[in-house]
Amino acid sequence: MLRLRIRMAHWPRRTLILTDTPRPDCADCDGEGGHNRDYGDYETGEYAGTEWDPCPCWNEDRRWPLLPLPRLPHRQQSYVDPWGGGYSDEPPF
Repeated sequence: MLRLRIRMAHWPRRTLILTDTPRPDCADCDGEGGHNRDYGDYETGEYAGTEWDPCPCWNEDRRWPLLPLPRLPHRQQSYVDPWGGGYSDEPPF
């Protein structure tokens, strides 16, 4: 059974997508969708990274694009100091 929700994706363009979610009552992952697994270097035993092991209760690749969102024009944002530049010793009230 699918448990669908709407999310926003940002690559390659902002798009609303419909995606599957993990089963909230899953006994294996407790609704998280999987487990992080830390692993170490074989020779030194030092920490080498973390891998994500997805739970079989959902498919994280199951998603459908619904609506591409329009691109907003880039604006030059300039900060204008309302007090004209430096600091003031006046109280803010």
